[in-house]
Amino acid sequence: MKKILIIGLAILLFGCKNAAEDNGKIKVVTTTTMLTDLVKNIGGDAVQVEGLMGAGVDPHLYKASEGDVSKLYNAEIIFYSGLHLEGKLVDVFERMEASGKKTIGLGEFINKDELISSKLFASNYDPHVWFNIQFFKQFANKVTDVLSEAHPEKLDYFSENNRVYQEKLDALEIEVKDKIETLPKEKRILVTAHDAFNYFGNKYGFEVVGLQGLSTATEAGVQDVQRLSDFIINNKVQAIFIESSVPRRTIEALREAVLSKNHDVTIGGSLYSDALGNPGTEEGTYIGMFKYNVNTIVEALR
Repeated sequence: MKKILIIGLAILLFGCKNAAEDNGKIKVVTTTTMLTDLVKNIGGDAVQVEGLMGAGVDPHLYKASEGDVSKLYNAEIIFYSGLHLEGKLVDVFERMEASGKKTIGLGEFINKDELISSKLFASNYDPHVWFNIQFFKQFANKVTDVLSEAHPEKLDYFSENNRVYQEKLDALEIEVKDKIETLPKEKRILVTAHDAFNYFGNKYGFEVVGLQGLSTATEAGVQDVQRLSDFIINNKVQAIFIESSVPRRTIEALREAVLSKNHDVTIGGSLYSDALGNPGTEEGTYIGMFKYNVNTIVEALR
């Protein structure tokens, strides 16, 4: 009820405002940090981007504040990841669409046959699609199309930005594959806090096991810890990984369970899963995040 009142107030206060700023830039709101970085690359100087979530924020648990609703209603275009990643924002997006706002769930445009299905997750699909670079390239194409459709006079500008970014993503794919090839196949077992890396595993030949499920809204229990600790011992896994957007205590508890069974396993580092690093750092970009993750994984497991 409170959320409905907030949204209604936002309509009254902000619904009649022009979505573009006085500087003439297209006002775009994004949810996750990955999308914020993507839209900045495609939109360039023609777009003013506001991201709702910052570094280390878990999109599975994120709830819209009153300020967020105001930003959304003042935007011309809203990009969100979709596939129920931002599970607690679904009703807000529905209201935005009902009000006539251009609201784009980028994950919804990926061919469903290429997605990883899951009966244990609300959308029935694993939403962590950005860990397949080819899917992120599709995101970039869709963002380009949406921006160009809204402002056809800037089509050439957005298209050129996309061309340059696509080349960077292609170079990232090559670099990532070369790095992973240095890791023996038998050592490609990735144990993390939750199941965010399945697309990564499918693409690069890793067996991926998460302590929690696809959504961090589900909590790991004692049986989950014991099950995974046995898996680590049986497969002689030498490193496990925490995630920047998930409390580290879950992986620390897992490590303690493994150590109690006289098997040594280290924490190989912190991976960026559902959010990028701090703004202004290399890990604060999608490309930098991907490189950092791969380097961290390969070095710890080697």
